[in-house]
Amino acid sequence: MNDNLVYQDDFMEKCRKEVIDGKPVMMSPRPTVNHNRVAFNIAVLFDRYLKGKKCTPFSDGVDLYLDDNNRFVPDMMVVCDPDKIKPDGVHGTPDLVVEVLSPSTMRNDKTRKKDIYARCGVREYWLVSPEEKSVEIYRINESEFILHNIYALHPDWQLAQMSEKERAAVETHFKCSLFDDLDISLEDIFYRTF
Repeated sequence: MNDNLVYQDDFMEKCRKEVIDGKPVMMSPRPTVNHNRVAFNIAVLFDRYLKGKKCTPFSDGVDLYLDDNNRFVPDMMVVCDPDKIKPDGVHGTPDLVVEVLSPSTMRNDKTRKKDIYARCGVREYWLVSPEEKSVEIYRINESEFILHNIYALHPDWQLAQMSEKERAAVETHFKCSLFDDLDISLEDIFYRTF
């Protein structure tokens, strides 16, 4: 291995892994600027809202130990049971999980991990696309997720082509099922992205 510290740091970052159904799976080596901004914006939104409340938000980098065969590192999660929070990560099912899609990980986020999150009882699951500026929200129904809604931030050129009635129907704000007094804006989620 190269003795250059920059190379070693880069190598270690590229070796980030999750465990899905007992098998190590490489994570995306480095997030894009848009990926980072979106994950950061969502974490800040929940951090501000949950200040002084029982539930705790966690941003990317915190290990989630769902069971013996599944260890993930979600882009953002909210945990409302403080007993699940340990020094090395979260042990047990979070209440909300957010995955920001990357080309190299979106297949797992949309299939295997989504199924495992549902099986473990995550109450709400978001798939956020920085490229499409969209948020897919799934809510638990027993042990499977049901698509609740898809919200998308439309570019100005697209809005200009819509009728007044179509523009009025575009939803730019939504609620998380866990916190009915938290107003979430797509503009806030995709702030400073391109």
